Amino acid sequence: MPRESNALRLALAGLAGSSIEWYDFFLYATAAALVFPTTFFPATLPPFAALIASFATFAVGFVARPIGAVVFGHVGDRLGRKSALVGALIMMGLATALIGLLPTYRTAGVYSPLALVLLRLAQGLAVGGQWGGAVLLATESAPKSRRGLYGSIAQAGVPVGVVLSNLALLAVSGATSPRLSWPTAGGYRSCSASSSSASEYSSKSASRTRKRFGNCGSPRTAPGRRKSARQESARRR
Repeated sequence: MPRESNALRLALAGLAGSSIEWYDFFLYATAAALVFPTTFFPATLPPFAALIASFATFAVGFVARPIGAVVFGHVGDRLGRKSALVGALIMMGLATALIGLLPTYRTAGVYSPLALVLLRLAQGLAVGGQWGGAVLLATESAPKSRRGLYGSIAQAGVPVGVVLSNLALLAVSGATSPRLSWPTAGGYRSCSASSSSASEYSSKSASRTRKRFGNCGSPRTAPGRRKSARQESARRR
C-alpha cells in the first residue's frame, strides 16, 4: 500500500508537470495564429504569408520533440528521472518567458523571428523530454497490475494543457480587447486589441464614407440628375 501511494503521488506529479509543459506548448500555438503574424514578421508580408510563417515556427517544436526525448532520456538514465523532469520544466519555463520578452520585428528586425525560432526549438526539446519522462516515471513506479492506469494519469496532461492555454488567452483577450478581429474574405488577419474609442471612430468614419461614396468607390449621382443633364445637353444641340 505505501508503494502504491507513492506511485500515485509520482503519477500526479507527472500530470502536473505535463499540464504545465503542454500549457506552454499550446499557448504558443494559439498565439502563433492570433498574435505572432503581426508581431514578429514584417508588415510588408501579405497576411496569409505572415500566418504561414508563424505556423512554420510552431512546427519547429514538433521537429525538436524526438530530439528532446533522446537527450532527456539519456539524462534521466544517468542522473535520474526527477532531475531530467526538473530540467525540462525549467527549460520550458525560461523559453516561454523569454518569448514574452522578445522585441517585435519593427524593433529588432530579422533577429526577432530568428530568436523566436530558437526559443521554440527549446520548447520542443523540453516538451519531448518531459512528456516521455513523466509517463516513464509513473509506469516504472506503479504496481504491475496498474501501470496502464498510472501512465494514463501523466498522459492526461495533454488535454489539460490545451484547455488551460485557451482559457488563459481568452482571459487576457477579454481583459485587454473588447472584441477580436477574425479572418475576412480578403485574407487572414491576426487577433488585435483595439480600444472602444478607436472602434467608434472607425465606424463613424466608415459611415461617413458610405454616405459620400457609392459601393464602387465613386461619388454617387442620382439617376434623375443624370437623366436631366442628358436632356439639357440635347436641347442645347
